[in-house]
Amino acid sequence: MKPLIVLILSFAISIVAIRITQKDYDFGLSARIAMSIMLAFTAIGHFAFTKGMSMMIPPFIPFSESIVYFTGVFEILLAIGLLTPQLKTITGWVLIVFLLLMLPANIYASIHHVNYQKGTFDGYGLLYLWFRIPLQILFILWAYFSNIRA
Repeated sequence: MKPLIVLILSFAISIVAIRITQKDYDFGLSARIAMSIMLAFTAIGHFAFTKGMSMMIPPFIPFSESIVYFTGVFEILLAIGLLTPQLKTITGWVLIVFLLLMLPANIYASIHHVNYQKGTFDGYGLLYLWFRIPLQILFILWAYFSNIRA
């Protein structure tokens, strides 16, 4: 829920700021700025909640903590790529693939009731997927329309 709030608020603020500074609307740029801010926000979670996020990775996958750190750094690189005009299209495609690859971890975490912030097994469970899957689809569509189709 928090990433969605960050995305929407960042988008609204970006629209207003760009309108004031450029005297015109640039919805594509506003959407890329918002996604970049949201990615930076979620990247922080990889470093603040490493233990809980490691629990989201199935045990048969080694180096889960390193994967969490790597994906946090990767999200920061994606955030930068979205704001680099020459890289926005390729970054958009990479982000879509990344979001698709993260979905199994979210499904695993839901099945096992992982609460990544607490690092416990008392999370929302399958109810979480009713929100997370549509949210993931929104992020994918957002990345597509603001980076690839723009």
